[in-house]
Amino acid sequence: MSDVTLTLIGKPACHLCDDAEDVVAQVIANFDTLTISVEKKNIEDDEDLFEAYWEQIPVLLINGKVHNYWRIDPERLTRALKELA
Repeated sequence: MSDVTLTLIGKPACHLCDDAEDVVAQVIANFDTLTISVEKKNIEDDEDLFEAYWEQIPVLLINGKVHNYWRIDPERLTRALKELA
């Protein structure tokens, strides 16, 4: 079984960030072939993240690499996770 880390970068009171969190939760609920951890990072708490992503939030990283931003596509995320399984 592979280990995958999903990092969701956003900020409080961001409806797109809330939507992205819901999509991630729905997609990973369907995976039993991967050990998936999800971490949330707030751009307001990290100057480097703010500089890198303030125009793109929410941003989803898979194992530290940008996967998607603004609107997280559940089908695209599912395909990416299947490739890692």
